[in-house]
Amino acid sequence: MNSKKINILEFPSNLGLKKTASETEPGVINLPEWFEKHGLHSKIKPEQIFRLETPAYSMDFDEESGVRNTNKIIEYAKKQSELLSEKLKDDFFQIIIGGDCSILIGNSIALKQKGNYGLFFLDGHTDFITPELSGTAGAAGMDLAIVTGYGHNKLTNIFNLKPYFQEKNVFCVGNREYDEDYVRPILKSEIEYFDLKSLRKNGLRKTAYQFLKLVEEQNLDGFLVHLDVDVLNDNIMPAVDSREIDGLFYNELSELLKPLLASKKAIGIEITILDPNLDEDGKYTIEFVKQFAELLEYGKAST
Repeated sequence: MNSKKINILEFPSNLGLKKTASETEPGVINLPEWFEKHGLHSKIKPEQIFRLETPAYSMDFDEESGVRNTNKIIEYAKKQSELLSEKLKDDFFQIIIGGDCSILIGNSIALKQKGNYGLFFLDGHTDFITPELSGTAGAAGMDLAIVTGYGHNKLTNIFNLKPYFQEKNVFCVGNREYDEDYVRPILKSEIEYFDLKSLRKNGLRKTAYQFLKLVEEQNLDGFLVHLDVDVLNDNIMPAVDSREIDGLFYNELSELLKPLLASKKAIGIEITILDPNLDEDGKYTIEFVKQFAELLEYGKAST
């Protein structure tokens, strides 16, 4: 982000998740307050903080799209895109706090309205499936597919902007759900895909620089980083809804993100899925806040 000033945008939607039997609603809705309680806002010292309240949680299934809460997600995405569009300025870096991964939809719309952007999608899952493959019908597990134009037009073609990202301008990095049926759709796409094993083999820093080269060669207006914290190793970040063994350690995350955050083309990063209900004493959140704040300080120093 170089020497850009920082805004925090709070988009605490949990509409993309199916609640468990023991939940009233998914706890990710409380992530912005949880981060603030554990020092993220005070460490970052943003210029301004903006918040967009989400529609009331439900598990309504939309027959037309095959996705839960479709109409509420669309309503929220439109409001998100309006707010983010207002804040997208060359001298600002946006830290966008979810919520679940469905917040990517509104953020993607804002970027498509502004120009031609890339996406560095860092996640323990590909999120590149259509409703037919989903076991939950939750948009949070389909967000990458939706923003690249796969699925029903209700979600993929809001404001007639389909696709919000061109596949060739997307890197999907860190997946560790290796089931053949699950990864087949992304392997057939034009997305540059590195699962966790191939990411480590290719080299983390090298992968980041390959993406930055793409941004330069395609003359993109900028790029967004999507960070689902379930990309982290399960031992250091178990406070997520869909756990998998293995995952990135903080030194690996740092190696990957430092070049990206130091780029003038980076417009922001969205953070999703950390569930305060699954980290009752704040142990995992405190360490994440510490590590993330250090990454941002590196970005400021790399002018």
